[in-house]
Amino acid sequence: MSNSIKRMATMQRMQVTGLELIYKKGYYNTSVDDILKELSLSKGAFYYHFDSKEDFFVQIIDNLIVRRVYSMLIEPIEGHDNPLDLITNCFDNALETAVHNEMDFGFMLSNLIAEFNGKNDTIMKHLTDVLKIWEVNLVTTLQKGKFNGFIDRHVDCEGVATYLMSSFIGIRTLMTDVAPSARKYRFMAQLRQYLKSIELKPENV
Repeated sequence: MSNSIKRMATMQRMQVTGLELIYKKGYYNTSVDDILKELSLSKGAFYYHFDSKEDFFVQIIDNLIVRRVYSMLIEPIEGHDNPLDLITNCFDNALETAVHNEMDFGFMLSNLIAEFNGKNDTIMKHLTDVLKIWEVNLVTTLQKGKFNGFIDRHVDCEGVATYLMSSFIGIRTLMTDVAPSARKYRFMAQLRQYLKSIELKPENV
């Protein structure tokens, strides 16, 4: 294995472990030493790969969190099929992973935004950029649905996107408490009713 591949593999391992600890304990409650102890690495190894703890976490956002949000909430709703069906299936699948997650501390992105808000502008920008990418993708998908005749032309796509994002973040928070499966079931039933209310009705065609 070449040195560059070894370096990339080590960085990836450090970032994955760091994200797991930060998700569980929070950024400010997780020290560099905590991460190194988990990996059995020296402090020199950490600073060989990263300039600082902040640089380490920015790279986690750009390399891991962006990828997770994209694969879970963006990629599944891309395409030309009925966007309301795509969004329903996307939310259903994303919430199902939380049902079976024993170490569930809520929606990672919103947890981190709440932790860094007013404390670190650099990290906040990276986090809110991920949120904006999700929002833009939802709005684009909904607008495409209007154009393709799946969604009523009077629907406010920006407003729907805001509602969908906030409701998803809210149910993820509630699912960390009791009966996550039952909460998911009730949420999805209401989501289906809501999305049905904005679809293009035959009489409006």
